[in-house]
Amino acid sequence: MKDASTGGRCRPALTARRQRLTRREFGRRVGVALAAGSAPARAAFSRQGPAGAVRESRISDRMDALSRLGATAAGGLSRTAGSDADLAARELFAGWMRAAGFAVETDFAGNLIGRRPGRDPALPPLMTGSHLDSVPDGGKFDGPVGCVGGLEAAEALAESGADLRHGLELAVFFNEENGKTGSRALAGEVSVEEWELPVYGGLTLGDALRRVGGEPSRIGEVRRSPGSVAGYLEIHIEQGPTLESGGVDIGAVEGIVGIRRFRVTVSGFANHAGTTAMPIRRDALVAASRFVAAVHDETLARPGRQVATVGRIEARPGAANVIPGEVELSLEIRDLSMEIIESHYRRLREAADGIAAASGVEFRFEPYYLSRAAPCDPAFVDLVVEAAEAVGHSVVRMPSGAGHDAQSVAVFAPIGMIFVPSRDGISHSPLEFTTVPQIAAGARVLADSLHRLDHSVRAVS
Repeated sequence: MKDASTGGRCRPALTARRQRLTRREFGRRVGVALAAGSAPARAAFSRQGPAGAVRESRISDRMDALSRLGATAAGGLSRTAGSDADLAARELFAGWMRAAGFAVETDFAGNLIGRRPGRDPALPPLMTGSHLDSVPDGGKFDGPVGCVGGLEAAEALAESGADLRHGLELAVFFNEENGKTGSRALAGEVSVEEWELPVYGGLTLGDALRRVGGEPSRIGEVRRSPGSVAGYLEIHIEQGPTLESGGVDIGAVEGIVGIRRFRVTVSGFANHAGTTAMPIRRDALVAASRFVAAVHDETLARPGRQVATVGRIEARPGAANVIPGEVELSLEIRDLSMEIIESHYRRLREAADGIAAASGVEFRFEPYYLSRAAPCDPAFVDLVVEAAEAVGHSVVRMPSGAGHDAQSVAVFAPIGMIFVPSRDGISHSPLEFTTVPQIAAGARVLADSLHRLDHSVRAVS
């Protein structure tokens, strides 16, 4: 798939030369464009329109069919990127898209893209979608809800007679769970060094990409330019307890957290566990343990919503009678502000320096993953709220603590996200669960939001 630039045509107000506008001016233009849909015009958007054509039975059948591909004995899902189950799910979903009138192809980044034209071929498309891959032993709803809900919204738009000016793209992004590879490729942020990295399931990233029909050597050809997509909206399960605990149907996401990950190596000195006195040991595992505690304590002590996690640790040589001489661990920091992430990282480095001096060890930090924080466009947040209220669903504005493909899309298009509840706030687990009526509520809001977006966006020079 080649770059889908607008080639010098007028861009829509929601994507108008973002790099040349201040946030205030960009917001003003968006507000003016969306204001065209106010007062009597807004009354046309209701459950009697596209939202009323959403069918719960169709959602249920498709979620059930997908849940069988990669199903585990524990009731969850192992459908890692490039696995046989992933290939089967993609083939099944591609068939559904074709039946719904989409032209379907796999781009060089492994993204499964369905396209349906709009009334005005000069306008860039609206986009929705999510992913079908899962973490190992994960749940059946993280990702598929956005794909099935996006397809349902598209079919509801068509069946209600909504005649969109913009074309519609439905994307199944490749390898969301192990690095958001497909969506990051559209943003031009995938590096050649990544192809030999392992993905869940044991394949290298390059091998997994080739298995789904992509091509690493041509990954640069899929990059999208600002203005090539009029706007992106994604349904996703919340993966947290806010909506369920508050009895709220819909979350209008205000922003997606940034993520930085580091490999941390602690180097001490391996020695005999029986003959080396305690005061002279340079125990890398003791120092690493103190650092793990410092990550927890420093993060908890700081005001704000930042989180930091050590999720993996390995001591070497790993013998019961040898003092660990080296430890490798992971460090992940998340927040809506990249500045807060960076300042917190500096604080943790300072804590590591103090531990190193007291323990006779050395710490080395190697960054290996960056996913930038992505604020949702304020006009899109407002639009989701209006759509939810119009179709009769309760709604709350909220942040996303998890990463999503939408934050990659935010590099070249304005974004919004629609959250639906997760039972007990559980995700990445066989216990992950969202009801069909809850998914249908998200699909109604998405259909109504896309309809509003299509009517509200107008070209500016």
